[in-house]
Amino acid sequence: MIDEFAKEYLHSDLRDIREVMLQKLDGLSEYDIRRPLTSTGTNLLGLVKHLSVSEARYFGEVFDRPFPEYVPRWDDLEQRGKDMWATEHETREEITSRYRRVCAHSDATIAALAIDSPGYVPWWPRPNVMLFNVLVHILTEANRHAGHADILREQLDGSTGMDAAGRGPDFWENRRAEVERAAKAATS
Repeated sequence: MIDEFAKEYLHSDLRDIREVMLQKLDGLSEYDIRRPLTSTGTNLLGLVKHLSVSEARYFGEVFDRPFPEYVPRWDDLEQRGKDMWATEHETREEITSRYRRVCAHSDATIAALAIDSPGYVPWWPRPNVMLFNVLVHILTEANRHAGHADILREQLDGSTGMDAAGRGPDFWENRRAEVERAAKAATS
């Protein structure tokens, strides 16, 4: 049996990872939050934009509680992939504010429904789902993108989110050198 403890546990983790995603933008310039840092164009602000679209769809459409603002439809091929980056006309504030509104809408859906409330995801192989399935799916997606954001932020300014543990630049420089030595030794 899935109970309210499981629901609150998953929801709490989701709230935490959302804050991590927003914190990854702190202290960076407009260019740095937008610039493509991988060959596929992945960037920090695009990850936040993508998560807002995903949450709006999953905690909206799936449970017949649509997010009140425009969200591209799943089957709109022209829009596919455009949620992964910010245009020059979209501001940081616009995207982060929308993400916060989406999170509030998602939180209201999660609070209103029981963990075993039914939903329908037509693009999934087993489309009949419960709130539990969607919570796990969105939490997994958010954590995966938070890992991407960790690496992107580290590429930009060396920030690892672990500096409070006393691990400054010297620690990481030594760690990197140790890993490099091991990699070279393994291939000799």
